[in-house]
Amino acid sequence: MSTRDDVTLAIRRTGVVGIIRAVSAEVAEHEGDLLLRSGIETVEVSLVTPGALDAIRILRRSGLGFVGAGTVVDAADAEAAVRAGAQFLVAPNLDDTVIRIAARNDLAVLPGVATPTEAIRARDRGADLIKLFPASMYGPAAIKDLLAALPALPLVPTGGVGLDQAADYIRSGAVAVGMGSALTASGDGRPEVRIRRLLDQIREARIR
Repeated sequence: MSTRDDVTLAIRRTGVVGIIRAVSAEVAEHEGDLLLRSGIETVEVSLVTPGALDAIRILRRSGLGFVGAGTVVDAADAEAAVRAGAQFLVAPNLDDTVIRIAARNDLAVLPGVATPTEAIRARDRGADLIKLFPASMYGPAAIKDLLAALPALPLVPTGGVGLDQAADYIRSGAVAVGMGSALTASGDGRPEVRIRRLLDQIREARIR
């Protein structure tokens, strides 16, 4: 099985892509390690993070899961992410060149869309999964309606997905959700306990 297929299956299996947008490479490495050790199998390091490419290289060496690059908006970003060892590419936009670069390098790609027309175009261009961004513009009920008309779209709602909403998105038909600070923020309880509880909720949502 290819890296592309392995990553896609891992995202579908766990139902969460962990998003890291940090103030430094060191913080990104810490957060990525936390997510991977807590059961999330795929993490993306946003390229807006200072030292993001270094963080990707270091997290790849841990061998704990799959590490990708996020906020990949154009060909230059995609090529840099490939050189750093990213195993998948996530974008906030739909760029055909990014999709082609991912395919050429056997990487999964999740382009960003905001409309049904863009989602269909992303699917037809070869997207493995489709990042619906921002999810907060839709909500679980609207996504359920969208998938009633277009059931084959492998949507990954991202942007404003809270811990108390993730399972609702899965019940609406999304294959996974993208989540960032909600997973790693300090607050109510230890992050690793919070993450494992979330993964349990997603598993339960899939069997109801």
